[in-house]
Amino acid sequence: MRTIAVVTSTRAEYGILYPLIRRILSDPDLSLQLYVTGTHLSEKHGYTIKEIEKDNVPIYKKIPILEEGNSSVDITRTMANAMTGFSKYFHESRSDMLVLLGDRTEILAVALAAMNENIPIAHIHGGEVTEGAVDDAVRHCLSKLSYLHFTSTEVYRHRVIQLGETPDRVFNVGALSTENILNVPLISREKLFYEIGIKTELPLVTVTFHPVTKEQGEEIVQTQSLIEAMKVHPEYFYLITMANADAGGDMVNMLMKQFEEDAPDGNVKVVASLGMRRYLSAVRESGFVLGNSSSGIIEAPVMGTPTVNVGDRQKGRLQAGSIINCDADTSDIADAMEKAGKAEHRRTLMYGDGHTSEKIVYHIKRALADGIDLKKTFYNVSFSEDEGTTR
Repeated sequence: MRTIAVVTSTRAEYGILYPLIRRILSDPDLSLQLYVTGTHLSEKHGYTIKEIEKDNVPIYKKIPILEEGNSSVDITRTMANAMTGFSKYFHESRSDMLVLLGDRTEILAVALAAMNENIPIAHIHGGEVTEGAVDDAVRHCLSKLSYLHFTSTEVYRHRVIQLGETPDRVFNVGALSTENILNVPLISREKLFYEIGIKTELPLVTVTFHPVTKEQGEEIVQTQSLIEAMKVHPEYFYLITMANADAGGDMVNMLMKQFEEDAPDGNVKVVASLGMRRYLSAVRESGFVLGNSSSGIIEAPVMGTPTVNVGDRQKGRLQAGSIINCDADTSDIADAMEKAGKAEHRRTLMYGDGHTSEKIVYHIKRALADGIDLKKTFYNVSFSEDEGTTR
């Protein structure tokens, strides 16, 4: 039996990984080692390990790494904690494969610890571009540290190959989020509102806004602009999920909570975490989603829900026609919200067919059966003489 380690450090990441975790658990040839870390173990961020325990998913290790604040120094220390904490268990456990998703800084630290223990890494969601966030550089670093690559589109597959990764180790498998949406039973508006304590007849808008890590110091102005735009449209009920543990996230959350307290009509609710099922249900029930989360780019279009994408955080990602981009200023956001409120809800399946976890497990098992040589060669993409001319 082969041992597959999976690491989750945030609520959103766990929700995305859920179908893959379940498929590994059900495979008689594989044994799951689930490492839970990061904001899952933080009361401030909702102590979302409870959601994992509620799903009856066995947890292999809990590794606290999170520093109290989210300044650049705190994030660097969190990365150092991750390298120290995970290096111990990786040295002792010797997993056959480590599965990592996305682009977070603490996940990069986990990958470095695995590299030093010669544990092969399978990376999900490589090749994507988010020009407004440091995640962009982290994601590409993770690709270079990884042996197997599972991208969500063919464009992203070619981009990973452009990074020098051999094509026969790079697979376009679609997005696990699409699999969740197409297969997880969602709940009704009535049940959703009951579970999170909302009483309203107003149309719902789901909001998630994160600080833009390449625009540090701007989070206050941008969050205030977003709040003022929501005030321009009091005809909606705003369900706001808190920002993650990026630099500036605490300030975003503080401003959103103040917005909730000051809302004269009680049309604002801020929650630390909804969990995967409730979050997807909220997106489905929303007139549109608002903010700068990747879920507005990947998940919302699968359900046909329009997206108002604010600012540059997701700049560079492939986008469906249901996404309305705007600058992070009040008038532009308010205008985009006006358009989104009138937009048609039309499903777009550009991130896979709902069988992503099946494909990932197949390729992992095949790679392990064939044998893994971590001495990777650099794959050179051909180019013309003109392209190689010094300028």
